[in-house]
Amino acid sequence: MAYRALYNKYRPQAFEEVAGQKAIVRTLSNAIKNNKIAHAYLFCGPRGTGKTSMARLFAKALNCEEGLGHQCGHCASCRAIAEGTHPDVIEIDAASNTSVDQVRDLISQVQYGPMKGKYKIYIIDEVHMISNAAFNALLKTLEEPPEHVIFILATTEPQKLLPTIISRCQRYDFTKIERKEMIDRVKYVLEQENISYEQGAVNDIASLSDGGMRDALSLLDQAIAYCGDPLTEAGIRDLFGLASKKETLELLIFTAEGNVSDILEQLRRFENAGIDVTRLTSALLSMLKDDLVYLKTGDPSLLTSLTDDQPAIVSSLINSQKANDMIEVLLKAQLDFKAVANVRSYFELTLLRLANLTSPAVAMVPTPVKKEEPKPEPVVEAKPAPTPVEPPKPVEQPKPIEQPKPVEQPKPVVQPTPKPAAQPIQEEEPTGIYNGTTPPSFLLEDEDEEEKAPLIDKKKLSSSKLTSAGTPIELDEQTIIGILTLAPKFKGERQNLVAKWPMLDDLKLDPELSDLAGLISSGKPMALCQEALILRFDSPRQKNKATLKENQKAIASFIENLLGRKVFVYAFDGKDANYYLGQYTKLAQVRQLPNPKEVVLNIPSID
Repeated sequence: MAYRALYNKYRPQAFEEVAGQKAIVRTLSNAIKNNKIAHAYLFCGPRGTGKTSMARLFAKALNCEEGLGHQCGHCASCRAIAEGTHPDVIEIDAASNTSVDQVRDLISQVQYGPMKGKYKIYIIDEVHMISNAAFNALLKTLEEPPEHVIFILATTEPQKLLPTIISRCQRYDFTKIERKEMIDRVKYVLEQENISYEQGAVNDIASLSDGGMRDALSLLDQAIAYCGDPLTEAGIRDLFGLASKKETLELLIFTAEGNVSDILEQLRRFENAGIDVTRLTSALLSMLKDDLVYLKTGDPSLLTSLTDDQPAIVSSLINSQKANDMIEVLLKAQLDFKAVANVRSYFELTLLRLANLTSPAVAMVPTPVKKEEPKPEPVVEAKPAPTPVEPPKPVEQPKPIEQPKPVEQPKPVVQPTPKPAAQPIQEEEPTGIYNGTTPPSFLLEDEDEEEKAPLIDKKKLSSSKLTSAGTPIELDEQTIIGILTLAPKFKGERQNLVAKWPMLDDLKLDPELSDLAGLISSGKPMALCQEALILRFDSPRQKNKATLKENQKAIASFIENLLGRKVFVYAFDGKDANYYLGQYTKLAQVRQLPNPKEVVLNIPSID
């Protein structure tokens, strides 16, 4: 049997299974129970909220062989309606049946009675697509159809319907499904599919679906295909380009503080990870909304994005006025994203604008202090209180200026700082690894020489151009295990290479090398042997780009400049690294790793 999409496989088969829409379910159930069935219904609301499913369930309840109001799901009528083959339940796609002639054909068939069930039910989906002329032809039949006929019209845009059509129907407005019900339904589907999951992954899918159950199950289908079992939060982020809550909160804090350098650095990391800017904007808006709620109520249970001590941190930096201003800027950016050519650059400008909302106020604090410091007039007036009229008195201002001479005390504070700073550098020197805070002393000592001798000799590069499309190169598992087996022998050389990695940030400012240096710097040297180097990337998109055959020459010549010798460069993402390290560990545990002296690597040619 062909694979069925999850949103089809788990479509509700009874009113009780419908997520959300409790008021509509109760109204329709009572109408059937009391035999007060209208001749025409209008179901309108956002996509994926259950309009068509509800129409089919209503048809089941009217035509079930067990009696009016039942939805047994076992009788021939219920099964046929579920499969879309019931002769008395006709589903029409209005998008492809818009003309007057097609509507007239429908009207001519209305006169015939039902073949199997009690009612003949017409479900017209996307009814707003029907032309006005066709609507006018349908008016009379819709107003007074035969007793055995019921019309159910479904649309996402009721404002496009003629008022004369709306007035002839009972209207039911479907709303977006609540987040809790969405999460419960996604969990139910995962349990039925025997797939384990992380709670964060389910929460992310519920957020991405924006209240539409069909969207949620479609995203879940896609996520299962990518992550497999278990469904992980990290996998969801990689697949849909989401930033973690911690990273989003850091960006919001940097913006609130007006810290432009940290904002740009965070954006660079997001770009390397392939983060979706539009979804990141929505995440920032959600946090700002939570900040406003917390500032007004102080109740963390009302929040959806901020948890634990996060509300207190954000509210201490962003007051209600500032939050409203930031929300206004981000909402405008959301609208402008559809019109601008470069969304990422526009988002960067938006964050700089948000940073400027706070930085002027911060910048004004030191300037008045500097001007007011030499104005101790109130102190001077307090001493010569008997003769305040004398104008020469302000000349005595140098006296209070002489008094703060003890401010020279910072001198002994400056002296001890070089001493502790020298100690960690000496401790880190033997590792040869840059730890991201204090560079090894050998980098500081050679700083002047590095300025004279560039890290990369452009003349030695075979090319600096990269492409995003081409033929990927793949290594067999035996070769990869061989590289990992040989890697311990070259550990020192790999550490020296790692120590050079922070210096690649400067090369990204070079117009000729920016693309190449940006790609390589986003990876990390994972394993090195005589013939090959494996780089590990956090983003699958960056990994795929690094493994293209068309990019191999440029990458290999760049690494050759850094390493001092030629090697084949291969790329892993996090999933690859976990798999091959797991295989390597299993072989090591049972002592089946190949002998390093007998390892033969099947390295493809890049010429």
